[in-house]
Order: sequence, then C-alpha cells, then structure tokens
Amino acid sequence: MEQTGRRASVGGQQGAIKNIERELVCPSCKELYTHPLILPCQHNICHKCLKELLYLTLEDYTDVSSEASTPGSPRIRLTSTSVERIDRLVRSASQRNSLGRKGSKRNSLTPKITTIACPGCLHDVDLGERGINGLFRNVTLETIVERYRQAARAATAIMCDYCKPPAQESTKTCMDCSASFCNECFKINHPWGTIKAQHEYVGPSNQFRPKVLMCPEHEMEKVNMYCEICRRPVCHLCKLGGAHANHKVTTMSTAYKTLKEKLTKGISYLISKESQVKDQISELETLIEQTESNGERAKEDATCNFEKLYNVLEERKTFVVRSIENSKALRLEKLKNQVEEYQGLLENNGLVGYAQEVLKETDHSCFVQIAKQLQTRIQKASESLKSFQPAAQPGFEEYFIDMAKEEDLLGEIAFSKALAMPEINMEQSKIYNKARICWNEPSDSLSADSYVLEYRRLDNNEDLLWNEIETTNTSKILTDLDLNSQYCFRVKGFRGSTSTPLSKEILLHTPPAPVFNFLFDDKCGYNKEHLMLNDQLDTVESMAGISLLLGAERVQVGCYTCLDYIIGDTGITKGRHFWSFSVESHSYLVKVGVASDIKLQEWLHNPRDISSPRYDQDSGHDSGSEDTSYDSSQPFTLATIGMKKFFIPKSSHVAGATTDRVLPLPTRIGICLDYDEGKVGYYDANNMKCLYERDVDCIGTMYPAFALLGGGTIHLEEVITANHLDYSNEI
Repeated sequence: MEQTGRRASVGGQQGAIKNIERELVCPSCKELYTHPLILPCQHNICHKCLKELLYLTLEDYTDVSSEASTPGSPRIRLTSTSVERIDRLVRSASQRNSLGRKGSKRNSLTPKITTIACPGCLHDVDLGERGINGLFRNVTLETIVERYRQAARAATAIMCDYCKPPAQESTKTCMDCSASFCNECFKINHPWGTIKAQHEYVGPSNQFRPKVLMCPEHEMEKVNMYCEICRRPVCHLCKLGGAHANHKVTTMSTAYKTLKEKLTKGISYLISKESQVKDQISELETLIEQTESNGERAKEDATCNFEKLYNVLEERKTFVVRSIENSKALRLEKLKNQVEEYQGLLENNGLVGYAQEVLKETDHSCFVQIAKQLQTRIQKASESLKSFQPAAQPGFEEYFIDMAKEEDLLGEIAFSKALAMPEINMEQSKIYNKARICWNEPSDSLSADSYVLEYRRLDNNEDLLWNEIETTNTSKILTDLDLNSQYCFRVKGFRGSTSTPLSKEILLHTPPAPVFNFLFDDKCGYNKEHLMLNDQLDTVESMAGISLLLGAERVQVGCYTCLDYIIGDTGITKGRHFWSFSVESHSYLVKVGVASDIKLQEWLHNPRDISSPRYDQDSGHDSGSEDTSYDSSQPFTLATIGMKKFFIPKSSHVAGATTDRVLPLPTRIGICLDYDEGKVGYYDANNMKCLYERDVDCIGTMYPAFALLGGGTIHLEEVITANHLDYSNEI
C-alpha cells in the first residue's frame, strides 16, 4: 500500500512539472542539468559543460596564436571583436599564470583562460580569478531537476543501499549519510536518541544536495547575507574585507522574503493572465496555420510565375529555331542549284557537253537553228565565271540573339514590394459625435486594394467579438459607438488573397454625453472692438489693442479690466450635453464654462468701470479673490486657462486624489453639462478624462460661455462646426 501510494504521489509530481522541461535543459549540452553552476550573468550551465567550454576557448586561442606566430604561415584576418576577445583571454591567462607562480598549486586539468561566451545570452562573461571554483552551485535548480527525473522514471525504483540481497525499494534518502534506506534499515541506522536521528532526509533520490550552502570564496564559511549590488549570497568575511566590503548587503531572511514576495507576485500576475496567454497562444497558432498556408500559396504562385516564364521562353525558342531552320533550308537549296549550274560548265558535262555535241552538227540550217540560243547561254555562263557570287551566304549573324539584357533582368528577379502593416494615425484619428479612424501605409510598400477596420468596446467582458468594416479608403467614420465607453481599434490591408498583419491597437474614448452643436453668437454681447470672429463662426480671437492700453493708462495702482465675453448661439434647457474646443497656447487669459441667460444679461448689459479694483467677474462676488469658496452653487461656472496651464478653482471637487490645482493645458478641452442634475465637468477631450466637476445652478437657459482678456484664440471642435452648418443648410 505504501509503495502504491508513493507511486501515485510520483505520478502527481510528474503531472505537475512535466511542462517545465525547457527550463531544466542546459543551453550548452541540451540535456537536463547536471550539477548546475550559476554564471555571473545569472544563467545556469552544467559543471562539465563549463569545463568543456573553457577547454574549447583555450584551444581556439592556442590555435590562433600558433598559426599567427608560425613563420611563413598565411596571414590571418581577425575582426576587431575577435582581437578584443583574445586580448581579454590573454589577460585572464596571464592572471592565472601569475597566481600559479606565487605558489598556489593548480590542477593540471584546470584551464588557464577564465573568459567564456555564455551559451544562454551569448555574451562574454569573466569567471574571475577563481574560475569554476568561484561559482555557486544552483542547489534549488538541481533539486527541481532531480524531482523531474524522478517523475520521468516513476516506474523505476531506487533500491535500499543497506538491505541484504534481495534489496528492498527505498523510501527515504538521508542527505547526511548520502544513502537511500527502506523503512527498516532507516530505523536501524538512525536509532532514536542518537545524533543520526537528527539527520535530514528526503524522498528517494540519487542526488545529494549539500546541507548548507558554503561561500565559494571562503570555503569554510556559510553564506548568511545577500549582496544587493552583485545580487548573490555572501558570507560575513566577504563583507568585512572581501570583494563586497563596500557593497550594500542585507540579511538572508530579508532577501528571502523580498525575493519570494516579488516572485510570488510575478507568478500570481502570470496566473491571473492565463486566459490572456491562452488567447495569445491561440492567436499564435492561427498565425502558424496562416504562415503555413500563405507560404504554400506563395510557393505555388512563384512556381506558376516561373512556369509562365518557361512557356514564354519555350515559345520564343520554337519560333527562333524554326526561323533558323527555314533560312538554312532556303540557303542550301540556292547553293545546291548553283553547284549544279556550275557543274554544267565542266567538259563533257551539262552545257559544255551539250555545246560540244552541237558542234558535230554538219547541216548548216540545223546548226544555225540552235546555235544562237546556245551562244547566249554560253555567254551568260562566261560572264558568271568572271563575276562569281555565291547564291547564299553561310553566316547566320542576323539570327544571333543578344541575351545580355534579358540575363540581367532574369538575374534581378526578386520579390516585389510586400504588403506592409498599416499604422493608425493618432493625430488624425479621434472620437467626437462620430469616430474617425485614419491610417497610413509605409511609402516603400505596395498599396493594399482594400482594408478591414476592426473595433470593439472594452469592458469587463473580454470575450466581446471584433466588429469588422471593409473599406477601400485609408479612413473610416463610425457612427454606432456607445457613449462614455472605451473602444479598441486595429486595421489590416488586403491585396488579392494576401493580407497584412493587424496594426497596433489604439484606444479611444467616446464622450460622456451626446455632442452639443453650436457656433459663436456674433450678436448677443459680441464686442467687435476687442474680439474677431472668422467667417465660419467657429473661431474667436481676442486682440490686445489700443483701447486696452488706454483703459490701463487711467489706473495708477493695479489694472482690473473687463473680460470680453462671447457665448454660443444655442442654449440648453434639459438633458446632458458635451462640447469641446481648443485654446491656443499663446493665449494670456481665457475663461470657459457655462452661464445662465440671467447671469449673461448682467454681464453683457451692465458693464463695470474697468478701473474698479473690487470687481471680479470670475467669482460673481465683490470680493476680488479668485479663490473664493462657494457656499452654494451659482448659475454659472468658469474655469481659467492661461500661460499653457489649466487652473482648477479651490472650490471644485477634483476628480482623483491629486491636490495640484495647476494642470498642463490639454490640446482639446471638453465640457459636459448635466442640466437635470445641475453638474458641469471639465474634460481632457483627447482621452475623455475628467479634470474636475462641480455643481451649477441651472436656471432658465444655460449657454456655453467664453471670456478672453489680452491676446488669445479659441477654436470650436471642427466636427461640431461641420455638422451644425450642414443642419443649418437643410433648414
């Protein structure tokens, strides 16, 4: 029963650690660690592998040195990296030699060179003067490897070292005795009341770890401190007068607690992200499948293209060869006919033989009948002999094909520009009453024929599917987004059956309320002397002109001038509304917010003396203090902007824990008015983060209100202007 239970326990261990084999494999020998040592770069390596690396490094250095110093040997080119490394090796070797000359007995098997390339990170690491002897043995890793080996050989039992034959299966391994025991032998060899009864024992094992970790620098001292600079355990002698004398150290218990907490947090974080890891694994597996299919498709396309090229070449080859054959046959025919013609000029052959027979004719009338024609033929033959010209030339130079240009073109056959991953343009992409997402392609890549924009809302449900919209443009406008929600966007391109990777995801937040459309009112309270509107009525500019200087001239002490107000052309009487705008960075003093029609009548139709030192239009009280606290809500609220800063009044309820009242000026500012609840909030419209919120007394009609002093410019959000103008044109 005990044996069965132990095997079941081993099976459980096997299931628990079967997936960590890659962490237990030596990067040098690619096998499970055997007596692993910790290198200065914090990677691990087997003891035997490290010795082999040292020997190989020494042999490489010896070979290079001997070849370079041998007379008549070919010159060896060494890169600067190799030279630097050899210099390091030589210095290390000289240090070892100097230590040897001082009388320390060095093992003949110990290499002189102590600098190696770590097989884990491929960086050169210096083992120091003590070499292998100065490295820590990774006992924890060794124990984990042993547990893994036990799980792997669960069916193989470790026998008792003290049983008489036949030996029984061991149940314990004593770390002090370095032996394995069955239950009976363990009791016999570790009787109660003796020192052996206090020995440390573990489950059956063939690996015997040291009971206490000793300092490699001071072999008789236990490590009891942790150096935070070198990040390694040290003993008290290392701290008192050794290499760690001036280093910051902590107790081993503190280091254990700190490192264990960090490791626990890291493991907990990874475990909490298990679903995300699985999703990413699934995505990677999908990419693997796509890579395989796309690779096969690309190979088929390349083969098809070369087959087309082969067919074209074969057609041209057939045409050229046929042309040469036809020319050859025609020339041969002409030359053969000319040969036959000239053979007739020989004696007793052809024309000459025929003429000789004609000369034998004695009848004058018959001779004269054929002699004239024969004379003409002989005369032509005589003339042809005088001006001999072959009927055809044997050369085929006109059929020579110059393939140099084609060979260059074929040699330059390469992959065309690949489809590159599109990149979403953050400056042009934004969300307002609609979402406009824009993206760009790298200039040195092929253009995609179409794109698919994917988006989804982010909330606690991570299983929300991506919505997809196809377009042939490099931008898309979305209208079906929920208010006060964060969305994630990404895009990929298509060209035929080929697609690009998905772009990097961007996050954008929708407004907290429906967008309120309005323009600047150029009639109610508009001061044409100080303010200037553009033709679209969406930009107002304050000009610090002569009138402002004349007003300041009348004030001897201080200058309290009037703010120039301008409001929206549309009011609010119910519901929640949001609008945004931007303030130029050069603006000196700008106030933005909301105000009721009653308060606006007071501001716009009852001007105050510009030299009054008691009038402050921001607070609504005759206190002259910007930081006055409000005991009750007012029918208006205005926030101050100036000198590239956004100022939060003391009376506001700042969102979050920050107490800093001066914030950097956002490039886009948003205002959200809840008329029914009597609240107004100021937002960074780029990420829809609430900067602060306060109560406001919503009486009558509430208007977007703006005030400027000195030079300054306000731009209403462009989308608002475009929608409002379209709506006005339809009316």
